[in-house]
Amino acid sequence: MIYMELSKVIGNNLKEARKAKKITQREIALKLNMSQQQYSRFENGVFELNYSQIVKLCEIFDITPNDLFDIY
Repeated sequence: MIYMELSKVIGNNLKEARKAKKITQREIALKLNMSQQQYSRFENGVFELNYSQIVKLCEIFDITPNDLFDIY
């Protein structure tokens, strides 16, 4: 799988997890100490997540990293 496609899949998984919890991008961005625009770039596959962000998002959404990186 091409790297950019993987970023898009992860971003889509983030978006689905956020919507399932009925949380806005702004609320997540505040928890991550960033702007809503910055967080939006993760969901759109533009920016990469670092390890601490992955852990924090999994805690917020009550998912595992495997759920986040599920590409199949």
